Amino acid sequence: MGLPFVALSTAATLMYKNLEVSDSKIAFWTSLIMMPWTLKPLWGPFLELYKTKKFFVFVTQILTGLLFGLVGISLQLDAFFSISIGILAIIAISGATHDTAADGVYLNELSATQQAKYVGWQGAFYNIAKVFSGGALVYLAGQLEKNIGVVNAWMIVMFAYGLIMILLGIYNMRAIPSGQPAAETSSLKEGFSTLKDVIISFFQKKYIWFSLAFIVFYRFAEGQAIKIIPLFFKASREEGGLGLSTSEIGLLYGVFGAIAFVLGSILAGNYIAKYGLNRKTLLVLCAFFNIPFGAYAFLAIAMPTDLYLIAGAVIVEYFGYGFGFVGLILFMMQNIAPGKYKMAHYAFGSGLMNLGFMIPSMISGYLSDHLGYKEFFIWVLIATIPAFIVSWLVPLRKPDEKEEIESIK
Repeated sequence: MGLPFVALSTAATLMYKNLEVSDSKIAFWTSLIMMPWTLKPLWGPFLELYKTKKFFVFVTQILTGLLFGLVGISLQLDAFFSISIGILAIIAISGATHDTAADGVYLNELSATQQAKYVGWQGAFYNIAKVFSGGALVYLAGQLEKNIGVVNAWMIVMFAYGLIMILLGIYNMRAIPSGQPAAETSSLKEGFSTLKDVIISFFQKKYIWFSLAFIVFYRFAEGQAIKIIPLFFKASREEGGLGLSTSEIGLLYGVFGAIAFVLGSILAGNYIAKYGLNRKTLLVLCAFFNIPFGAYAFLAIAMPTDLYLIAGAVIVEYFGYGFGFVGLILFMMQNIAPGKYKMAHYAFGSGLMNLGFMIPSMISGYLSDHLGYKEFFIWVLIATIPAFIVSWLVPLRKPDEKEEIESIK
């Protein structure tokens, strides 16, 4: 789930930066193509009606792999940006479909207790994908750039993404459980009827508007920071950046970030398994998730040259991110998904969560261009305030509480 998402949202920003595309253009388009992760609830219910969730998992993995290969080839063309962005948009559709099916496997195969037990590991592997994509493969691109040029370097990296996804698809054809076959449907009309029922029942959930406010604003600051951080690292010191090489950025994410990410995710899983998801633990998770963005404000103000000091800031932020993101996943599993349509409702929740991430990301390039990197990261800290407000106010349901449906008044 993590690899294509991070390739589009993070690694692609560095690729286009090195191919001399402007920051504002990069931030806008690499955010806009993430729209399928918001719209996936519209076709998610139809996955309930055909074959099994396992089928959609491995088919979309293989399709995504083939499409990454096409992205690599497109970089050799004169109109590389428009063509590659178009292919990446198709990858987003495939990736969003995959995520819906993969979440369905997780929700249907595991009990609420097991979901809480393994959510830390789920977050850890998602974060490994993030660090591998934004770290190891970016580092590889940086090394290849020195020998074969930027275009050829990123073409090979896109091929690597594709090969990994294809191998995962082949592996998951055998490895993951098949589960129950989808319900038979006699017509497309029945499918749309199911979609209508999914949408209505979703918005009739108890406290749904509070829950939606929470999942949108929890990532409000992150949505603004995530696109600009690698651009800030790469930008020259004359422009207010840190002037790091592509390989150095990959090293920061792939080594220091990787360790911090995984530790944060696993420790958060143990924390939640011990104390449960309640008002106090949710605020703790929110603090871990948002306060570490101050590390980038420090870097933008101090402008250090010591790579280990910069790595320390990355460790702080990535540990907090790994720890805090677990709370968001478990919140959606226990407060959004329960009911008749677990997979579809979880898809609705994660799609709207992505909307809260995508819109700030789309405007982040314009904000950073207008404010400058230092003022921008100070603003990101201010933008964390809504997350604390919704974490304090959102009603929580117990894992074993039966789903109650309320009519919208």
